[in-house]
Amino acid sequence: MKIKSTYNLKNIVTVIAVTMFFSCSDSFKQVEKIGISENEPIGVDYNLNLKYTDSGRVSANLLSTKALDYTNRDFPFREFVEGVTLYVFDKENKKSTVVADYAIVYTDKNLIDLQDNVVITTNDSSVLKTNQLYYDQTKEWLYTNEPVSFQTEQDIINGNGFDSNSKFTDAEVLEVTGIITLED
Repeated sequence: MKIKSTYNLKNIVTVIAVTMFFSCSDSFKQVEKIGISENEPIGVDYNLNLKYTDSGRVSANLLSTKALDYTNRDFPFREFVEGVTLYVFDKENKKSTVVADYAIVYTDKNLIDLQDNVVITTNDSSVLKTNQLYYDQTKEWLYTNEPVSFQTEQDIINGNGFDSNSKFTDAEVLEVTGIITLED
């Protein structure tokens, strides 16, 4: 009898151990989220002053007073809720400036969505104004379908949409609604 009860006890312990082993899964991502609400950022940054360098040379400088980090989500992003100012320096150290009241950076897609009072001033004094502008970091391409005003040395061009490479050498206002020629 004692052998049979020991045998049953071993079977029960084995069944419990196997059940526990297979019921546990690798849920590291779930463990990371413990204590973090799905709607809350995993981090908040204040008074950002980020400098991007390329071969020891500062190529960009990002300034923002508050950024929320949602990179723990399935579609990760960072949100700049109090605006953003970005200075971009070319190889000759000429500065272009990007200002927006709000921005979202979609980290997996390399896409930046600039919103509300977006103003880009290039190093040659061209100025683009719009309410929303996307920047595809992979293709280095700027675009929008929103109304725009693009001022060059000679003209102010108004339209509905804009396409350009990041250097503004292929800048094009779409659906032009008006051109004002500036006098010297």
